[in-house]
Amino acid sequence: MKNNKVLVIMLVLILTIALVGAGAFIYIWKFSGDKEEKEPTIDEVVEASIDIPELTTNLATDNFIRISFKVQTDSKKAAEELEKRVFQVQNIIIQELSEKTPKDMQGKEGQVKLENDLKDKINDLMQEGKVVQVYITNSLLQ
Repeated sequence: MKNNKVLVIMLVLILTIALVGAGAFIYIWKFSGDKEEKEPTIDEVVEASIDIPELTTNLATDNFIRISFKVQTDSKKAAEELEKRVFQVQNIIIQELSEKTPKDMQGKEGQVKLENDLKDKINDLMQEGKVVQVYITNSLLQ
């Protein structure tokens, strides 16, 4: 009889510990899982962005374009690296624009494509962080 009581008490303790452990696991998994990333504030965006000075270059035709950009990175450290790589970024921009025609640059679709192409090419250079967005800040096509 005494042996049965000890066995029942041990089973109840093991079951209680298992239930508490499972409850703790579910609580941790449910409430401290992946947190949704919040959008950066405008101050954080500005801090992680750099300006690419205005460039004037030829297009694939006899036309030329005068254009400038703001490049947003994912961190201040990435922005510092990109600041050092401005000459490489300018080279990428000039090469990309040299293959464009005025028709390629017209309209929202053409500008968004250029921004995305530049973002991809600049990201290939980056070692610290990545480029989040490229913005055209000034553009004059002649």
